This record gives sequence, C-alpha cells and structure tokens, in this order.
Amino acid sequence: MAKGRKSKALPDHTEGTRILVRNKKARHDYAIEETHEAGISLEGSEVKSLREARASLVDAFAIIRNGEAFLIGAHINEYPWANQWNHDPKRERKLLLHRHEIHKLGIKTEQRGYTLVPLAIYLKGGKIKVELGLGVGKRFFEKRYAKREQEDKREMDRAMKRSS
Repeated sequence: MAKGRKSKALPDHTEGTRILVRNKKARHDYAIEETHEAGISLEGSEVKSLREARASLVDAFAIIRNGEAFLIGAHINEYPWANQWNHDPKRERKLLLHRHEIHKLGIKTEQRGYTLVPLAIYLKGGKIKVELGLGVGKRFFEKRYAKREQEDKREMDRAMKRSS
C-alpha cells in the first residue's frame, strides 16, 4: 500500500480503478485488521481472462516463502482463444511487494497467527493489483453474532425508512 494512504476496503468505483474479482466470503470468515495492495506476476492469457472477470478467489490465500510472497489457490479460468499458450488455472502466482512489507507480513503470519487473504483483484492504472487482507479467522459464534448485527441494522434502516 502506498505511503500516506489509510488501509480501508476498496470502494466499488474509484476513479481509474475497476474491480475484476471480489472475495465475498473473506470478510465473513476473517476479521480483517489491515489491507495491503500488491502487484501480481501474470502471464498474458491470465491478464486477458482477468479483464473478462473470469476468476475466483474462494479458497485462495497468500504465503511468505523464502522472502517472497505467493498467491495460492486463486483460480483464473483459461482464456478460450489462447490455444496451446494457455496457463494453468490453479498455479502459484508471485506477489510483488516491497521487501520491508514482505518482512513485516512474514513476521505477523508466523508469530501472531494471522492469515493473508486476497480480498479483491482489480485494475488500477492499467495494472492488475491484488488487495490482501491480514486477519484472523472468525469462530462460528463470531460469524453468527456479526450476521445478527447486520440483520438488526437492516431492520432498523427499514423501520426508519417507513417512519419518514
């Protein structure tokens, strides 16, 4: 993430940014504390497939190995017109982060039990970026509590709308 920018969830339509794929279950399954923006090393057919939003981040996660960050489990569908030059849909993809960011994330994931979860893949200034969330897995009762809170808020909004 760029210096001076606060870490927050990506809005749907910021200027020059187009969200290609979003991991909707990530915020339900994890308590996200920080977000980081990372570049991703892709092949040509992967870029074409992502521009058509033909990917899934459902079981994806990121790891730090030998001083490098990798995205594992992200499924980017094959591009139908790439023929024999197509890519492997489930391959590991290298994430492009600064060395100090990798070091900081590596310490947190090893010592404190955090998990790096991809929240979204988006197009920013002609480059494909990944939004990584650093969080802790929620327990079942925490998920139930969050869902109840969300339903209560929705019900209050409906009541306020009816009364006005």
